[in-house]
Amino acid sequence: MRNILIVLFLISSVVYPQVGGESVYNFLNLTSSPRQAALGGKTLTLLDDVNQPIYNPSMISSDIDNQLAINYVNYLADISLISASYAHLVNRNFGTLHSNISYLNYGDFISSDEEGNELGSFKAYDLSFSIGYAYNFKNSDFYFGGNVKFINSVIENFSSMGLGMDLGLLYYNEYKPYTLTLVVRNMGYQIKEYDEVREKLPLEIDFGTSYKLENVPITWHFTLDNLQQWNIAVSNPSNETTSIDGETSNEKISIFDNAIRHISFGAELFPEKGFNLRFGYNFRRSKELFLTDKRTFAGFTAGFGIKLNKLKFNYAFSKYHPAANSSTFSLLVNLN
Repeated sequence: MRNILIVLFLISSVVYPQVGGESVYNFLNLTSSPRQAALGGKTLTLLDDVNQPIYNPSMISSDIDNQLAINYVNYLADISLISASYAHLVNRNFGTLHSNISYLNYGDFISSDEEGNELGSFKAYDLSFSIGYAYNFKNSDFYFGGNVKFINSVIENFSSMGLGMDLGLLYYNEYKPYTLTLVVRNMGYQIKEYDEVREKLPLEIDFGTSYKLENVPITWHFTLDNLQQWNIAVSNPSNETTSIDGETSNEKISIFDNAIRHISFGAELFPEKGFNLRFGYNFRRSKELFLTDKRTFAGFTAGFGIKLNKLKFNYAFSKYHPAANSSTFSLLVNLN
């Protein structure tokens, strides 16, 4: 157990700090799980969801054996994300394997020459396939898991290939109301670059916890994300100020304002019932999509789940902007 903690510490010490827009394959940090999306988009502590190991491989266990999930995300503009997850218990001695395939379609684009003459259309997409496994340390409540991801990205005639890895450490005791986890996601290497320029993968280090109330059917989920880089705040152009002399000043971001952007949280009502409700809030999304003259509710998420025998249907609504929202759908089938 001590060796695993040392490995995670060394990884977090030497990896490059990265945030969105500064790396390749950023689609790996999008969520295709409605439960996760409804709980703020960053939740890492969903024990009984076959979609969760995509983001936290330490969640792989026999509890999700022979479960299949098919997900669809109606993302911004004409972008859509489709994914499928499946888990299989090999045997009691070996444990459970988890696999996922995700496909992000950016839609059709117009192809033209330097003079603006249309030459037709082309497509762009991202694709990833992952295999994961987790191990429960003997006589302990600690679980350690990992994913290996094969990544392919295509933009017209240009293509790129990469290899990624996720590591997760989980503390879980069924007799205690809380769960703790630390995840290092998207370590890896771009094997084939687009145009002779090798880019870094969108590394992310996250810490998650959940707490189940004793006498109230509510489970709270909290996540601290992007721990590999403290300063993730970006000035919002909508918050620029103009002096009496006509000079424009960018938004000044305080230490607290930057810190809170690392936080997202969510609450799940009646989590063990046939029908449950979910709410969440993502502070970073709220801050970066804020408009001064209009309330946008950016960062707010909500959803619900319905269980019918061996079928589960989940839905999530994510608020981004008055002109852009996202819906996430999922159908889970218990094949046992």
